[in-house]
Amino acid sequence: MSTQEKEWGLITEFTSSKDIFHAAEKLRDEGFKKFECYTPFPIHGMDDAMGLKPTKLPWLILVCGLTGLATATGLQIITNADLYPMIIGGKPNGVGSLVAFIPVMFELSILFSAFGAVFGMIGINGLPKLYNPVFKHEAFKKVTDDGFFVVVSVDDPKYNTQKTTEFLEKIGGKDVTVIND
Repeated sequence: MSTQEKEWGLITEFTSSKDIFHAAEKLRDEGFKKFECYTPFPIHGMDDAMGLKPTKLPWLILVCGLTGLATATGLQIITNADLYPMIIGGKPNGVGSLVAFIPVMFELSILFSAFGAVFGMIGINGLPKLYNPVFKHEAFKKVTDDGFFVVVSVDDPKYNTQKTTEFLEKIGGKDVTVIND
């Protein structure tokens, strides 16, 4: 088992929500793509400040819902019109009795949408994530209380340890530290 650690990123602390918001804007404007802002509470507009694109989850949910609708429709048409046709009360069977299929179509659309939402969210967020090297940083423990941290990943195309450190200090970051994994 190797005990060699490799550089994972840089972490720095800001003093207030206003400072970290402006730092995120400056990082975005400088061209950084892979950085995270950790705050004790949600900050309105932070996604825009970080330059995050809208999530693809609503489209995934729509596709799953339409899949559920198609599944319910197809299954009922095949079973009620083709395989086991039954005439009940003189009403037409098959596509002609589509109104009777609506409850099942609605319920399968909702069920498939819910599965798409849950499993899509898990997949897009990369969960479960049981370990993050940021947790090893001693000061990071106060992120749930009054700490505002920015972490720039080593995977960012603009990442350079020396230049990124200088930039983070220039925009007001305190105690810029290299995180190893």
